[in-house]
Amino acid sequence: MLVLALAMTFAATGCKKKPGMTTPLPGQRVGNPGNGSGPVTADTGGRFTPDNTLGNANPTTSTSGFPLDATWTRDQMNEDPSKFAAQTVHFAFDSSTVRSSEQVKVEAVAAAMQSEQGLYLIIEGHCDERGTEEYNRSLGEKRALALREELIKAGIASNRIRSLTMGEDKPVATGHDEASWSQNRRGVFIACTPK
Repeated sequence: MLVLALAMTFAATGCKKKPGMTTPLPGQRVGNPGNGSGPVTADTGGRFTPDNTLGNANPTTSTSGFPLDATWTRDQMNEDPSKFAAQTVHFAFDSSTVRSSEQVKVEAVAAAMQSEQGLYLIIEGHCDERGTEEYNRSLGEKRALALREELIKAGIASNRIRSLTMGEDKPVATGHDEASWSQNRRGVFIACTPK
């Protein structure tokens, strides 16, 4: 009985674990130094923003003074769809993978953006008419995001690029055959400059 009582007491109280070491967040109180001066505040370095990467800090304004943050919108821009019309990227059926044969187009857009720092970009992802509207919206988004990621890998700041899906809403070919569908499965680059 005594052994059973001790086992139940031990099970009820459990073992206390020592707290693990954690990295404090900036401004977080990390304890009392014991000298009566109050809690200590941690300082773990500079402010993190999602677009900052090691060795590639993104400026907050362009050379023209336009804000390079995540808040610019299409209505703040002058759009030039013809600038990159020849660089329209085409995708295989049901795919958002940028084919190696289309990579040269992405590289041309990246080179233009590197040489023109005041240039921004909207990428539209398009699909052919097959599939449900919801599925095509999702696939169009994946295509636009795939192109965006390729440009970011090429060194273009992510805050200069917007991506959106058009689904099957804006076909360039109206036929109902593979020749038309292959033209509609595309990613379109729209050059933008601040108004």
